[in-house]
Amino acid sequence: MLDLERLRALNAVATYGSVSAAAEVLHVTTSAVSQQVAKLERETGQKLLERNGRGVRLTDAAALLAAHAERILAMVEAAESDLEAQRGAVVGELAITAFPTAARGLMPGALGRLAKEHPLLTVTLRELEPHASLPLAARGEIDLGVVQDWFNVPLAIPDGLVKAPLLDDVADLALPADHPLADREVIDLADLRGEMWIAQSAGAICRDWLEHTLRTAGLEPRISHTADEYATQLALVAAGLGSAILPRLGRCDVPPGVRIVAVRPALTRHVYGIWRAEAARRPAIRAAVAALRAAATDLGLNAPVPHGE
Repeated sequence: MLDLERLRALNAVATYGSVSAAAEVLHVTTSAVSQQVAKLERETGQKLLERNGRGVRLTDAAALLAAHAERILAMVEAAESDLEAQRGAVVGELAITAFPTAARGLMPGALGRLAKEHPLLTVTLRELEPHASLPLAARGEIDLGVVQDWFNVPLAIPDGLVKAPLLDDVADLALPADHPLADREVIDLADLRGEMWIAQSAGAICRDWLEHTLRTAGLEPRISHTADEYATQLALVAAGLGSAILPRLGRCDVPPGVRIVAVRPALTRHVYGIWRAEAARRPAIRAAVAALRAAATDLGLNAPVPHGE
């Protein structure tokens, strides 16, 4: 009978392209992965890996077996999820990722609630951007990802993943206190023509969204400074070096010299959890989603009506 852990090792090599990458993902040594594959070769009587320069490549037999391994591992995950659901207990381990402002603004409250209400559940958190979380969730390397997209720039969710809304987060305009528009309660995007902007680094979701939104409104984005931390962006705004559009979740304290003004039309991003469909019945995931929504409510953020669960 084929050993599950050996199949897992082969599947990791097939997925990540090398023994060393597989070892890193599986949190074992390269020697351990090589030994597992060697044992699998003896079990099957087939050569599975061949030297390819300084790396390895899968033989035809290995590619066939890896495809079966992926399906087998998914079935095992579904079986474990069903067993947890039948038992109804929130136990075991849960690996969560969250984008930076959710990790700062949402996760402390949610993790504290989980620790208090479900002491037999061990949760680990990693701060990751959504584009990094999606493939990890799809491959089952994390159990739950907290991701975001904007109302006008949806995030593509890979097949096999389930998502559930957690909250809607409104973004505001941060202006230098002496800005000509700083005394307004609401500012139309069209009134910001020629504005100098402080934004995240190129390639970040919020930077791409800002440029898309401004161009859609007929404004050419003029990025004067880049900073990934909101605190840094606000400090630059306070120094009179430009304006910024910042969501409320995880924004941090607003320094003197900055005026926060609402934007018309409202600029909203959606925050939701994602996980593999095979794990949808796990009580631990449902408990984590409930804790995240409760944390959003505690922060006074707009929680959307749940659907699609």
